[in-house]
Amino acid sequence: MERTAPVARGPAPFGPPAYEPGLPVLPELAELLAGAACTEAPEPVGGGSALRDAACAYWSRRGLPTDPAHVAAAPGAESLLLALLAATGGDVLLPRPCAAWYVPQTRILDRHAYHAPIPAECGGVPDPFALLETVRRVRREGGDLRVLLLSVADDPTGTIAPPELMHEVCEAALEEDLLIVSDETYRDTAHEADGAVLLSPAEMLPDDVVVLCDLGASLVPAAWPSGIARFPHTPRGSQLHAATLDALSGLRAVLAGPVAVAVTHALGEPVPVTGRRAAARRLQAVLAAALHRTVTAGGVLARPPRAGSHLYADLDPLRSALSGRGITDSVELEDHLTRRVGAPVPGGHRFGDGPDGLRVRLSTAPLLGSTDEQRMRTLTAPAPLELPHVEEALRLFGSALAELDGGPR
Repeated sequence: MERTAPVARGPAPFGPPAYEPGLPVLPELAELLAGAACTEAPEPVGGGSALRDAACAYWSRRGLPTDPAHVAAAPGAESLLLALLAATGGDVLLPRPCAAWYVPQTRILDRHAYHAPIPAECGGVPDPFALLETVRRVRREGGDLRVLLLSVADDPTGTIAPPELMHEVCEAALEEDLLIVSDETYRDTAHEADGAVLLSPAEMLPDDVVVLCDLGASLVPAAWPSGIARFPHTPRGSQLHAATLDALSGLRAVLAGPVAVAVTHALGEPVPVTGRRAAARRLQAVLAAALHRTVTAGGVLARPPRAGSHLYADLDPLRSALSGRGITDSVELEDHLTRRVGAPVPGGHRFGDGPDGLRVRLSTAPLLGSTDEQRMRTLTAPAPLELPHVEEALRLFGSALAELDGGPR
């Protein structure tokens, strides 16, 4: 089993991945935000009644009946996770790799984060046998694991855990009395043509799962920080909800009034919002598949992307050639590819992998274009892969990898 150690405390050795521009803001949401710009009062801690009602309807449409008294909203999933972990106490178990924003929340609280490796078929969840072994070993050594944080549709791997595997992982977590926190930020970005079945842990274990969702992935622009959380309808869930609200209050982590207006509208999923989301999902499926073909043609390993706009590439097959260029770890690999591609290519060390691995997260963001006009043209084109800026971006990725495999320096 891969040895799992607590994350080092103190300042993070590397910052988070840089912001990636997405599609232009939906005009309907921009008008709502502008119309509410004179609103002075922020939302109440945890969100106002209109926003929480909209969140309940959003989850109900996804098979998760929800009561407003068990909903919390905040400016982003990061602040929700920070407040929730403050409420739960104890240490956290994470898959390896995991989203880059998970570990900083544990570090801020001076807690330990432990990693268990993901299975071969997907990311977002630890292998269930590794989960059990890791929890039991950590507890024998004095650790205080209380929370499992997983992602249904995963960043960084762009994969979706099969329902049967999710069942096994959740049953293992329940056996070890872990609270399951399900990050469902990328739930609505699943690539439709792929036919993947997405199952929320809250559908299986409604009394033992807190659901987190950062709305910047599919409903509102990422530059408008907003997130929602759903707590179990149990006494324990009510206690966690109240303690999380206390932590959010102490952080003054409340949504700005104008943002809350736009978020409430988007959670209602009107036609313009769902239409943009569906178009973006179809586009990202095409772009991610093309990027996957490009990088695997160069001898790189990567799971086929099934959600979102990322894939996680393993360049270990090129290790000998990379070593000849002075690239021996993910830090050096990130520096090289970021310079070569002209866009952020964060290394695996940002996602919980050891820096000695040669892994990076690749994004479709460079394929969208460099201006709002190009991005809209990419979104609306019947054949986006034939657009010159998309072809050029794919060519750049391909040539950068070909060079690493012994091509011209």
